[in-house]
Amino acid sequence: MPDADKPKELRGALNAGGLRFGIVVSRFNNFITDRLLGSALDALSAAGAAPSQIEIVRVPGAFEIPVAARKLAETGQADSIICIGCVLRGETSHYEYIASETARGIQLAQIETGIPMIFCVLTCDTLEQAIDRAGLKSENKGYESGLAAVEMASLTRRLSQRGGASANRFNSSGKAE
Repeated sequence: MPDADKPKELRGALNAGGLRFGIVVSRFNNFITDRLLGSALDALSAAGAAPSQIEIVRVPGAFEIPVAARKLAETGQADSIICIGCVLRGETSHYEYIASETARGIQLAQIETGIPMIFCVLTCDTLEQAIDRAGLKSENKGYESGLAAVEMASLTRRLSQRGGASANRFNSSGKAE
């Protein structure tokens, strides 16, 4: 198929130049979340982000991530936010509530603010699964999240520069300005 017959494709770049990043990280299960954070920082650095382009916000647990991420997004100081947490299944239904409400809250925050939020909240049945996803046996999900944050920040900026409805910013009530 000739190039003229192909649909236009737009992608974000893995270049952090000129972009700002927020990371909201849970202190609960910090032996996992600190590994995820370290790898996310490694990915941002590999993409060219300097420490001055990154702000880290610590929260008590995964359930508190959405409100902190939204407040950080509302400052206008982040082009993308990585949300890091770890929820391990226990003997009660508490796990289901925390995992689903954290995911829902992060999704709402990114939709309402227009700032991409990368979901790096591990929801694992066992500690061993969490350790694997934090990089001991396989790739670290924090690193993957760092790269996704760069790509989404770049893509969002490119879409906003095109003008029209895509360029709208959102106010604290989630309405386009």
